[in-house]
Amino acid sequence: MSHSPNPHAEPLPTDQELVLKVIPMPADCNANGDIFGGWVMAQVDLAGAVLPARHARGRFATIAVNQFIFKHPVKVGDILSFFSRVQRIGNTSITVQVEVFAERFSSQGEYMKVTEATLTYVAIDKDGKPRAIPKD
Repeated sequence: MSHSPNPHAEPLPTDQELVLKVIPMPADCNANGDIFGGWVMAQVDLAGAVLPARHARGRFATIAVNQFIFKHPVKVGDILSFFSRVQRIGNTSITVQVEVFAERFSSQGEYMKVTEATLTYVAIDKDGKPRAIPKD
């Protein structure tokens, strides 16, 4: 069995859904040449909204970022894979976990978790007020 040169390499999750793939570009960099944390946060918010959209069946909004951990920097050219799973469905809110894995340009086929976050979304009506999430 060959060993990866990347000590942070790990398998992709099998208990979550792949909800987004994106490649950051040079315009998304900070002064250090890494991708802006805020850019990653925006992508996580988009990815996190995929599963709640199935349950909310209508408008919903991000109500909280409960946790956000940057584990490793994101580089230009990384292929980012965003995996999500529903943690909790309440009366009006849905909490999801999002994990972001980077496939480095220089080591294709190897993945490392670069970010993980927990976000809560709330179903809202046409006036922006919380509303009940339909029960299946």
